[in-house]
Amino acid sequence: MKLVSGNSNRALAEAIAAYLNLPLTKSVVRRFADMEVFVEIQENVRGEDVFVIQSTSYPANDHLMETLIIIDALRRASARRITAVIPYFGYARQDRKPGARTPISAKLVANLMVTAGADRVLTLDLHAGQIQGFFDIPTDNLFAAPVLTRDIEQHYKTSNGVMVVSPDVGGVVRARAIAKRIGADLAIVDKRRERAGESEVMNIIGDVSGRSCILVDDIVDSAGTLCNAAEALLKAGATEVSAYVTHGVLSGGAVARVSASQLKELVITDSIQATEAVRVSHNIRVVSIAPLIGEAMRRTAEERSVSSLFD
Repeated sequence: MKLVSGNSNRALAEAIAAYLNLPLTKSVVRRFADMEVFVEIQENVRGEDVFVIQSTSYPANDHLMETLIIIDALRRASARRITAVIPYFGYARQDRKPGARTPISAKLVANLMVTAGADRVLTLDLHAGQIQGFFDIPTDNLFAAPVLTRDIEQHYKTSNGVMVVSPDVGGVVRARAIAKRIGADLAIVDKRRERAGESEVMNIIGDVSGRSCILVDDIVDSAGTLCNAAEALLKAGATEVSAYVTHGVLSGGAVARVSASQLKELVITDSIQATEAVRVSHNIRVVSIAPLIGEAMRRTAEERSVSSLFD
């Protein structure tokens, strides 16, 4: 079993390696003068079961190309099996044609990874579950729910008025899974999005008066939806509002928006490497998914069940 890391989230790769008690394989991933990606695997991987750990986070295109070229290098070095471990799968929000003459970029990226030579994919909380079917190779979509649930139970009295809230109708299944795990009620924010990157909260489905609300989502990008939802929940009588989100994209002025919002705290995982702004923010906290991903990788290598992690 060999572990290879790209440049997108070295800290997570090192944490996974520590969990598995294995060193990261020596490799070089750098740029030529014109910013072309150059990869060199500096250890023998012939006949090995190799795991490439790389999120396709910002800058998404650079990290995607790194992933493809690392996979190609390993295939040409005669690795026995190559598993692309992608904690955050970029382009997942482009999983359908929302209008005429638009691409399905998630399918294109899946095709690129298969063509590069990946034999398996291991990812976390895909934006849409059907993206698993975009790959023509085995794909395991892990869930961050056990990690988030454990943190909620440590920081909140779940038997005392906690309500899980989905920030939109599309996230109800995800929020319901968390609510079921902690034995909480569920509410839904009815949201209308006028244009990409902007949202307007319309009303709250469910009685949140006097309740401690926890918003649950898979991706926080501009943070507009979460901040608007928090404001609406407090106006509807919620005592406090926190948010648990798997992938902290937090682009543009999102961190400042969260810091200035009425959110008590935003909890994200380290599927995307935290920026300095995130690290110093007073109301953003990061929990690690390294043990979850590491255990799934170990079970994959040992040909054991991965789905039993979530039973």
